[in-house]
Amino acid sequence: MIVGTQRTIAQRELRGGCDIDADSALDLSLPTLAESLRSGELDVTAVAEAALDRLEAREPSLFAFVPEPGRRERVLSAARELAGRFPAPSVRPPLFGTPVAIKDVIRVEGLPTRAGSALPESAFAGPEAPVVRRLCEAGALVLGKSVTTEFAYFEPAATRNPRAPGRTPGGSSSGSAAAVAAGIVPLALGTQTVGSVIRPAAYCGVAAFTPSAGRVSNEGVVHYSPSVDTIGWFAVEVAGLVEVARVILEGAPSPGLPSTVRLGVPVGPYLEQAEPEALRAFDSTLARLEAGGVGVVRVPALEDIGALAERHQWLIAHEFHEQHRERHRLYGSLYRPRSSLLFEEGAAVTSNQYATGLRSAGELRARLEAAMAGAGLDAWVCPSAPGVAPAGLTSTGSPAMNLPWTHAGLPVVTLPAGLLEGCPLGLQLVGRHGGDEALLDLARRVEVLLRP
Repeated sequence: MIVGTQRTIAQRELRGGCDIDADSALDLSLPTLAESLRSGELDVTAVAEAALDRLEAREPSLFAFVPEPGRRERVLSAARELAGRFPAPSVRPPLFGTPVAIKDVIRVEGLPTRAGSALPESAFAGPEAPVVRRLCEAGALVLGKSVTTEFAYFEPAATRNPRAPGRTPGGSSSGSAAAVAAGIVPLALGTQTVGSVIRPAAYCGVAAFTPSAGRVSNEGVVHYSPSVDTIGWFAVEVAGLVEVARVILEGAPSPGLPSTVRLGVPVGPYLEQAEPEALRAFDSTLARLEAGGVGVVRVPALEDIGALAERHQWLIAHEFHEQHRERHRLYGSLYRPRSSLLFEEGAAVTSNQYATGLRSAGELRARLEAAMAGAGLDAWVCPSAPGVAPAGLTSTGSPAMNLPWTHAGLPVVTLPAGLLEGCPLGLQLVGRHGGDEALLDLARRVEVLLRP
């Protein structure tokens, strides 16, 4: 139903119209919604009310948001304050009135942070994340905190997948992906330490972006692994990812792409981690891209994926243990089983293993970018997950297809890439470190070729 509505709205947008009610406006592309709010075609309070209505209607079966007493009063008060602060359309900021969900490991002033756990909020106290401050300065309205798996690890949350009922929405940014896929918000923030943004986006059939390591500050986050944790964001389509990137990416923008695009498929043990049916679907997607004029070349890569995964685990498990040492001393009995096991695993990582994990990340980045240069690639292309979302809620799925790119700190976009057995599939595009804007430009081109 949501997909059909978005198609209808998109047709209206193509005709140049925006004469719709506030509820239907939430199905507009994020740039069109933001422009309509800035211009005054849409009333900021009315759109906030519509988002709250959707949340209240869908949340009882979705579980994407952390419960918040007084949410409606807080959000509407913020909407009225925003409208009063920017009465003239000419001075309204780029995301004026755009509803956003913030993963509950990212601190927001005035809202508790508990990282999906039973620990008291005092255990996670600290200043608001700079990325949230940037969004709010750009006019975004925080609709609420979105549900995360405990401490952004593998202990599942209650969130349901709105595009594949009965299957996991993925994790750890479960609520953020589901909130966008369900049409409650056009934008949500998440974090990724292995595959916690890209995988749930793929499972829920939306787009998402994780920037190059260092392009967005990860301060103000309840860290899993500070050396690796990356803040990313979800939207229905790439245009929304781009709109947000303009607001929160730090540093000089990367140059654009040439008129022709060349993508590399990393063949070998890494790619063979995907399920046979998913690989067949991936091959069909590649054929569509080639028919659209995109160059596709097979490049042997990541032959040592097993060793890379081990080194990444040393790095993140050690840092998880260090981050949680004091909390676990005070509240260890409140940790759920998988989180407790990770804490113990991290304690057993040696200093040599940790140093090897840190060194491995830089070495892998250099190796992948050398391979890109040698083959003349603009980006890597691969499945966003090994297959469709697993059935049930006892697992959040495997991040195997995301791990090497996160380990190397490279920018990644995932795009919806059709259905398999009625469930969404994602296509993963990986760029050079620092080449975030170029990768988003490439993703827009690929997105057009993948549209039905």
